[in-house]
Amino acid sequence: MAAERLQFHELGLDDRLLKAIADLGWSQPTLIQEKAIPLALEGKDLLARARTGSGKTAAYAVPVIQRILASKQSVREQDVRALILVPTKELGQQVQTMIRQLTAFCSRDVRVADISGKADLSTQRPILMEKPDVVVGTPSRVLAHLSAQNLVLHSSLETLVVDEADLLFSFGFEADLKNLLCHLPKIYQSFLMSATLTEDVQALKELLLHNPVILKLQGSQLPDSSQLQQYSIKCEEEDKFLLIYTLLRLRLVQGKTLVFVGAVDRCYRLKLFLEQFGIPACVLNSELPVQSRCHIITQFNQGFYDYIIATDEQSLADPTAASQAPAGKGKKKKATERGGKSKDKEYGVSRGVDFQNVANVINFDFPTTVESYIHRVGRTARADNPGTALSFIAHTELGLLSDVEEALTGDHADSALKPYEFKMEEIEGFRYRCRDAMRSVTKQAVKEARLKEIKQELLNSEKLKTYFEDNPRDLQLLRHDKDLHPAVIKPHLKNVPEYLVPETLRSTVNMSGRRRRKRKEKPEGVIKTSFKNIQGKNPLKSFRYTGGRHRRGKAGQS
Repeated sequence: MAAERLQFHELGLDDRLLKAIADLGWSQPTLIQEKAIPLALEGKDLLARARTGSGKTAAYAVPVIQRILASKQSVREQDVRALILVPTKELGQQVQTMIRQLTAFCSRDVRVADISGKADLSTQRPILMEKPDVVVGTPSRVLAHLSAQNLVLHSSLETLVVDEADLLFSFGFEADLKNLLCHLPKIYQSFLMSATLTEDVQALKELLLHNPVILKLQGSQLPDSSQLQQYSIKCEEEDKFLLIYTLLRLRLVQGKTLVFVGAVDRCYRLKLFLEQFGIPACVLNSELPVQSRCHIITQFNQGFYDYIIATDEQSLADPTAASQAPAGKGKKKKATERGGKSKDKEYGVSRGVDFQNVANVINFDFPTTVESYIHRVGRTARADNPGTALSFIAHTELGLLSDVEEALTGDHADSALKPYEFKMEEIEGFRYRCRDAMRSVTKQAVKEARLKEIKQELLNSEKLKTYFEDNPRDLQLLRHDKDLHPAVIKPHLKNVPEYLVPETLRSTVNMSGRRRRKRKEKPEGVIKTSFKNIQGKNPLKSFRYTGGRHRRGKAGQS
């Protein structure tokens, strides 16, 4: 009996919904979908804990759509029937995309609007005046529209969903949530979805749910070692840069990779460092406009980039951290306050956002909490795909490592971090190059890079809003991993001399180098020969010059 899994067609879903599910290529429900969808269709309130990448979004989206389609058969009046609360703008856009995919064959009957963006309330008002069936937004944004009477829920709302519930409180939405409840009807169905069941989630449960069914699926918050391999390597600051250079430049890490660092400055420091060696990477942080961030994620998912350097914004995860900073460090405090103005408080990279087919997660700076580690590493090994997580551990981070190991081994004995067997002495030859590159990446260079990228992305963001709506093909030309170049670039660093490469890796590195050279030389050769074959005496038409024959002779010999 345990082996028999429910199929989508056995869940009593509308044919149009089943057709959309088939088009998405979902052969059978994931565990959370199999358990949650039938209970939700029975009208029960749900509190579901399942790890990231387990299909939680579809687990609530499918019953929400099914309920709206069922009610449309008897009630023709257009109204807002479902409200989905999300902690970040990126997740809001992702949820809207998922619902649109699921309603591909019933888009006239089920309309969805995402109001989590930064647009003016007056701009979003006409969208809400049309009373979309599903509204997606952050608690603060939804409350603002309720207060402005652009949105009315007290008579029509049937379903409330809180996605990534454990993040809502940590992002400072507690007051907004409580105020929002006054605008809801007395009776409605609620779903709480979360990767962890914290005290905050328990408090939300008391506020929102009535006799809920609690689903605690997958005891381990991360996949086991057959799917996710977790490694750690002890290395200090300089060694971190040396190691990441070696891993990326020699292609020891293959596939799409997320590199997590501890602060925004570190993002740019690492990006500028990698630029010295001709390794392109995108930076993703809360200072960039939301359209640019979503565009970077979309292009990363489409395979435009291999590397994203991101921060999960610890200061945002714990709003009290800034106020607890020592009073003696006046200058630093002022700087963070200044930086805080431009930061987006509804930003999250390690949580919620669906990075597709991520092969590796590298913790360049180790996360400060167990939850943060789980959600960073949860970006890889999603669904049934394999993944690797590698953490660089400085001696000051050993305590954090032991906390993570204790939590993971408590969940699942197979989940502990294994030591990464790497002989640092073999790559000592690269150290002088790394030091050379690091000397170029000064504080001033980092500051200039931040300013340059923000200006660049703000321009891109305006283009994304207007021009690219009419010219979607041109959107692909807008890349986010271009060199920033505030640091002095030394061309010789881009090439790796053979004598520096460890003997064990020489064959593979040389092979990839040769292949690349051939690809570049081939089109150049074709262009040269096409000019040689042109007939005619007029030098303007033939590109030939009768003088300097010896040059042509040399060109012919080559």
